[in-house]
Amino acid sequence: MKTNLIYGLHPVMEAIKSGKQIDKIFIQKKLKGRGAQKLLELLKVHNIHYKNVPVEKLNKLTRENHQGVVAYISPIKFAILENILEQPANQSRLFIILDGITDPRNFGAIIRTAVAVNADGLIFSENNSAPVNEDTIKTSAGGIFNIPLIKVKHLKDAIFLLQAYDINIFAATEKAQQSIYETDLKTNIAVIMGSEGKGIHKSLLELCTAKIKLPMSSKMTSLNVSVACGVILYEVIRQRLWK
Repeated sequence: MKTNLIYGLHPVMEAIKSGKQIDKIFIQKKLKGRGAQKLLELLKVHNIHYKNVPVEKLNKLTRENHQGVVAYISPIKFAILENILEQPANQSRLFIILDGITDPRNFGAIIRTAVAVNADGLIFSENNSAPVNEDTIKTSAGGIFNIPLIKVKHLKDAIFLLQAYDINIFAATEKAQQSIYETDLKTNIAVIMGSEGKGIHKSLLELCTAKIKLPMSSKMTSLNVSVACGVILYEVIRQRLWK
């Protein structure tokens, strides 16, 4: 069993009551009973998002008697975006927004690069995002403990808040006409990276300042998302060092 995985109605409720940072919580579909009702009420009070899943999903996570509930405790404490934005900055802001990145290794690799370029924070949704687990920590090479991770309910709200602080939003997509090398990345920016399968959600694309892409040979249509993110972030640093 993974060290940050807990299961069972009582252990999960006690973890929430004690103030543990819950990363993910899965509840069996149509789970009934007094205990289940108490758990749902507790989740509502603490404003914790959960996902209803088939019992087969829970059985894959643990072979123990999970009672229809499995949760992951985050090894880190998530940051609040507004608090970061209120702090004075010594350089132009740089945020990374992840839309639908569900692979922990890609997540960890992006975190590692974000720390290397001294990004202000990494923003992701509490739903449809990779868990903060051992794979994420290992792939980040410990970087996960050196950057604010900002988990939000809705990425749209995070984008609106960033824009209110005069931060330009750039969407990395192969459908863009504009190359990163033709884009001024020296200002306050946030870069959205989408999943390799679905890309960036249309509703987020509509909110962006501009869409940017990496030049690509006709022999290849895309890069691994963590690799693409690394290239973009280091172009940001290159421009800022030579401005």
